[in-house]
Amino acid sequence: MQSLTTTAHYQQLLGLPSTWMVENVDLSMTAMQVVIRLVYTGKNAICTECGETCSIYDQAPEQKWRHLDTMQFETIIIARLPRANCKEHGVKTVGAPWADRHSRFTLMFEGFVVQLLQHCSNTQAVSTLLGLSWHCVDDIMRRAVKRGMARRGDDSIEHLGIDEKSFRAGQRYVTTLNDLDGARVLEVVETRTNKATKVLLTSLAATQRDNVQSVAMDMWQPFATAVQQILPKADIVHDRYHISSYLNEAVDKIRRQESRTLKAIDDKTLVGSKYTWLRNPENMTPIQRTSLDELLACELKTGRAWSLKNMFRAFWSLTNRDSAIYFFNYWSEAVDRSGLNQLITVKEMMQRHLENILNYFKHRTTNAVSEGLNSKIQLLKASSRGFHSFESYRVRILFYCGKLNMAIS
Repeated sequence: MQSLTTTAHYQQLLGLPSTWMVENVDLSMTAMQVVIRLVYTGKNAICTECGETCSIYDQAPEQKWRHLDTMQFETIIIARLPRANCKEHGVKTVGAPWADRHSRFTLMFEGFVVQLLQHCSNTQAVSTLLGLSWHCVDDIMRRAVKRGMARRGDDSIEHLGIDEKSFRAGQRYVTTLNDLDGARVLEVVETRTNKATKVLLTSLAATQRDNVQSVAMDMWQPFATAVQQILPKADIVHDRYHISSYLNEAVDKIRRQESRTLKAIDDKTLVGSKYTWLRNPENMTPIQRTSLDELLACELKTGRAWSLKNMFRAFWSLTNRDSAIYFFNYWSEAVDRSGLNQLITVKEMMQRHLENILNYFKHRTTNAVSEGLNSKIQLLKASSRGFHSFESYRVRILFYCGKLNMAIS
């Protein structure tokens, strides 16, 4: 029998309820392990289904849980859980107060793993450090996310962002729903279809959906249709960052086409100039600005396209909707006169969605927060070297970008 001092010491450290007692503590120097054996001393048991107090039917087979290390020694808890004899639900194994159901780790150990993961986004590194398999750490992360999602309240969210992120090669995507004011990911679904987006939006409580004022997104029609169906009171705001991306892409297409034409007559003016046209003037070094000025002096199609793209940036600094409409019409006429088909195509797309673009001047919301979260998600993807399943991808996005309360209660 273990000395009273040692068992009382571990009884206090484990913070066990009065129905559980430390029966024995065994130290193995060769195995570098401390084994704590617990015994249930209660007279009754609680049914896990209904919470009623029941008689004890028997005890389940012996189970083991890993606990926080004692010094450098791996610490294991061993116990047999009582089984309640419930009149309504039959025989049910009582949960261990020190661990989640179906977990082979104590809550305190899982809490420690969660803290490590929050400081190190590489699951394999944490697995190696703790001597666990990757799947064990993954399971702990999944339980932490489930715990955090269950604790989320239905507090008001006024401005949402919907964004897509590549998952795998071959046009595989996930769609994220973001709280723009709270700078957090609310939920993630696979694919970017109308059906998936509706599932995403209905993950919000009904009271939350009623309070949404705007949803920032790109011009992908399934997103807009889902918002109109699920959040009819919310305004769609087509995001300035995506519009800027469309304009940049048009300029680059013009550059590539013109460069091929020039190279056919051995003119390499545009070779290596791709990023010169993509940078904003205020972000250029003096050397880069000189290079741009020299290219603009050549009076190329690419230069005209860049000037029109750069002109449109003033649109977002206007103070009201009326001035924005006047500016857009003026800019559209300039684009038409340019005869640059790639830019005209983008302009026509913007005309079709102009009402939603103009909603920017009502809410002043953008998907800048979503773009920032996307960058963080990309780092997660790179550090993990990709994901084999959508669920693993979702769990990590919510773990690191969801601002969840995953602490052990």
